[in-house]
Amino acid sequence: MTTQQTTASLSEYHVGDAQMLIAGEWTEAADGRWIDVESPRDRTVLGRVPRGGAEDVEKAVAAAARAFPGWRDLRPRDRGDLFRRIADALEPEQEHIAPLLSLENGNAIRTQSRGEMQFVVDAFRYFAGVAGEAKGESIPLNSLVLDYSRREPLGVVGAIVPWNAPLMLSALKIAPALVTGNTLVLKLAEDAPLAVLAVARICQEYLPDGVLNVISGYGTEAGEALTSHPAVAKLSFTGSTAVGRRVMEKGAERIVPVSLELGGKSPQIVFPDADEDWVVDGTISGMRFFRQGQSCTAGSRLFVHEHVFDSFVDKLVDRLSKLVVGDPVDEASDMGTIVNGRQFDRVSQYIAEGIEQPGVDLALGGLPPVEGPLTQGWFHRPTVFANVSNSWRIAAEEIFGPVVCAIPWRDEAEVIRMANDTHYGLAGFVWTHDLGAALRTAHALEAGWVQVNQGGGQVLGQSYGGFKQSGIGREFSLEGMLDSYTQRKHVSVHLER
Repeated sequence: MTTQQTTASLSEYHVGDAQMLIAGEWTEAADGRWIDVESPRDRTVLGRVPRGGAEDVEKAVAAAARAFPGWRDLRPRDRGDLFRRIADALEPEQEHIAPLLSLENGNAIRTQSRGEMQFVVDAFRYFAGVAGEAKGESIPLNSLVLDYSRREPLGVVGAIVPWNAPLMLSALKIAPALVTGNTLVLKLAEDAPLAVLAVARICQEYLPDGVLNVISGYGTEAGEALTSHPAVAKLSFTGSTAVGRRVMEKGAERIVPVSLELGGKSPQIVFPDADEDWVVDGTISGMRFFRQGQSCTAGSRLFVHEHVFDSFVDKLVDRLSKLVVGDPVDEASDMGTIVNGRQFDRVSQYIAEGIEQPGVDLALGGLPPVEGPLTQGWFHRPTVFANVSNSWRIAAEEIFGPVVCAIPWRDEAEVIRMANDTHYGLAGFVWTHDLGAALRTAHALEAGWVQVNQGGGQVLGQSYGGFKQSGIGREFSLEGMLDSYTQRKHVSVHLER
């Protein structure tokens, strides 16, 4: 599909005024305010969504609270069956929703958005399959006492998702929270709400009114109202570490459980026996270049052994220079855009600072183009800084852009020390043919998820989450579902009294 053909077919994606889902009804904000949703590909307005505020959150939480008793008491198998039906209904809609996602957050449809939409279908089916696994245990104390535990839902869950993978991250809140018997108020990122609202519209065709409520709005308004609401029994947040601290503070005020999946500055460690093309391709995947580096798991600190440093960086630069940066809805594009002008400027500032570092080698990329078709949107090209010090700001702080810092290392103990010298601890990647070195390194890395000789994304069934300031709790798995969205009750019954 050419860019011209794609552009000609995009008129159907001017959505006009979208609406929020509250108590089974599609509605505008109570005060009538709106937010323009801009496409980062060309800075045009795709449509508008309601600017939800405290009054809208109040209505949504009240609806979720009303719906909770009936939904909680529905058989787990029946809740799971509903999500199987939703997955079946979503499947034929994928080619409609995936382009909408690319248009609103800038991810390339071929390399990112289509797969993310498929993940939603897969996640709904996975959690539908484990809906009946919220089991307790019995303890054989003696013949006169029945002693057992139950896993029960928490109540109304307040969840907040970011813009970088809104479909995937919303699915990971909606499905496990609801199949375990909770009800949900989901606050969307104002930069990328449209694709999730399209999914929610299909969900609402099958769910009772009030079980799922979806709010669009700003974090300082709708987000604050949701995290502060006294009837919200659980907070689940995915986003930056800075905002995660604020969510945790709000949870602490009311002593409610909080799950956080936050930022990262993940290390990739290339051993001297791994100077190969397949490793280069794997590190590119691990650096999340196909999402413009806008991923909390991005392996943006690339530690390469000094014996192969120059050779590996040369291969990396050659491979990255061939990636097609372009229109996110063009099938030829490998990479799309940064999500908005604010984030675009932030990435530019980090790159400008990196260029000024004494001794740095700007091996590829740099500041964004100032002429040509890429200036129509928020496009950044792949950027590689070589011979970076691990202590520099570009190596220490999460840039959330297509920027990698290549750092040389000499011995195993040194590279593990450098890799762990961060307040983040989300992901890590190890590249070597030496199984002993691979496992020693994987076990020594202070990160919640470590991959060896692969750089792909998370898989359903894995218990994914962070160490240190990268988060609290786990997602993607049965264990994550049970720990995040159920509470354990113990019951002791004397049988002869």
